[in-house]
Amino acid sequence: MTKRSFHPSDIQAIKEEYLDGIFQFVARFLQLHPDEKQAIAEQTNLRYFPKGSTLLREGQVSNLCYFVLRGCVRQYYLVDGVEKTTHFFTEGQPVTPDESTNLLRPSQSYLSCLEDSVLAVSTPEKEQQMYRKFPRLESVCRLSVEEELGKSKAHLASFILLTPEQRYLQLLQNQPDLIARVPNIHLASYLGIAPESLSRIKKRLQERIS
Repeated sequence: MTKRSFHPSDIQAIKEEYLDGIFQFVARFLQLHPDEKQAIAEQTNLRYFPKGSTLLREGQVSNLCYFVLRGCVRQYYLVDGVEKTTHFFTEGQPVTPDESTNLLRPSQSYLSCLEDSVLAVSTPEKEQQMYRKFPRLESVCRLSVEEELGKSKAHLASFILLTPEQRYLQLLQNQPDLIARVPNIHLASYLGIAPESLSRIKKRLQERIS
């Protein structure tokens, strides 16, 4: 399991360790040339965010984009004073920008760090500069956004097609690390159930194993 306790002074070592992660992410879509790798490394600006840091608030206009090198970022909406979790972003995932970032419109959601996190931070302007120099990289951005959109559609479909227990089992199969990393209250919200219901599901499944 990835070691998650670290000090902000470790960021340079983390950059060297996790640049390979960025390259592996891009390699899922195309094989990078050496000059493209060098450009990505030079453009990679890392920042440390302590647990509890808010990256984006409802109504805020932000032009920042993020890629998770270490940690966990939660996206949620505030509905009648209740937080509704819609996504968790962990190591090796881009924090998919919504139209508030691309079009400089007020955000409808929040982004918050559930753990001490190290994120690669950029802006759409800087990304466009890189795409003009290396046009192939723009396809990576488009394909990754399409992939995240597909995941969001699948998650939405699960609310229609699956029972709460089936949604939990699906999460356990696809993202087992979240079970240990994310508090029950946020997992329950993500699954669309009450924390008490999640506890009963966990207990029932444990009894089946015993």
